[in-house]
Amino acid sequence: MDSVKAKKHLGQHFLTDPNIARNIVEALRLPDGVQEVLEIGPGMGVLTQTLIQHPEYRTSVVEIDRESVEYLGKHYPALEGRIYSQDFLKMDLGKLYPGQPLSIIGNFPYNISSQIYFQVLAHRQQVRECVGMIQKEVADRLAEGPGTKTYGILSVLLQAFYDIEYLFTVPPHVFNPPPKVQSAVIRLTRNQTEQLACDEKLFFQVVKQAFQTRRKTLRNALKPFGMPAEATTDPIFDKRAEQLSVQDFVGLTQRVEQARSAA
Repeated sequence: MDSVKAKKHLGQHFLTDPNIARNIVEALRLPDGVQEVLEIGPGMGVLTQTLIQHPEYRTSVVEIDRESVEYLGKHYPALEGRIYSQDFLKMDLGKLYPGQPLSIIGNFPYNISSQIYFQVLAHRQQVRECVGMIQKEVADRLAEGPGTKTYGILSVLLQAFYDIEYLFTVPPHVFNPPPKVQSAVIRLTRNQTEQLACDEKLFFQVVKQAFQTRRKTLRNALKPFGMPAEATTDPIFDKRAEQLSVQDFVGLTQRVEQARSAA
């Protein structure tokens, strides 16, 4: 097998430019003594061939496409025993890399890029860094700060635990097949927040609820939490979700906790 056909249902657009591949790999910083690097969706290995040239870390790949798995096994013998033929969204990274910090990299399939970042969040104590090529529109949203229309649920949740840098834009013509949109590479680096100053499960619920009805003020958006009127007199409840920073959401979650305790 000398090539792999990109499959639309898997959202595959194979990168064909080796210079861009090198730039993506060079964006890895390997913080906190990371030695394990996991590439998501290697396809025909344009990133992989650059990754395995670096002896300072150990590269593994995860690929759901059986045809790609067969191709990688044939063309990259250095990956023997480190090609995981499975769905990244269902992987237990804690079992795969017990007690080891991890960097993640990849040209992420556009149709699941948000889900990939939710999986990164679920393993945030282990994933110290994530360098991903995604749809530019999504990259803008994740790196955006409060006060803009693109700032949303994933922006807040990721920024609570990661520093996010928009690195560079990638044009459609360097892919096969070319996507109909621009792409971009962003880097997430785990910040110093080991634990938020509130109930983290409730924080996730508050952020999601606030943005699900983002046109409403928080006083109305958070009604499902059953807070009494006297608990929502603070001026923060006159604001909308997109106006709040991560720290504002932490404070808001603390108020929801207090109101629940009082009830």
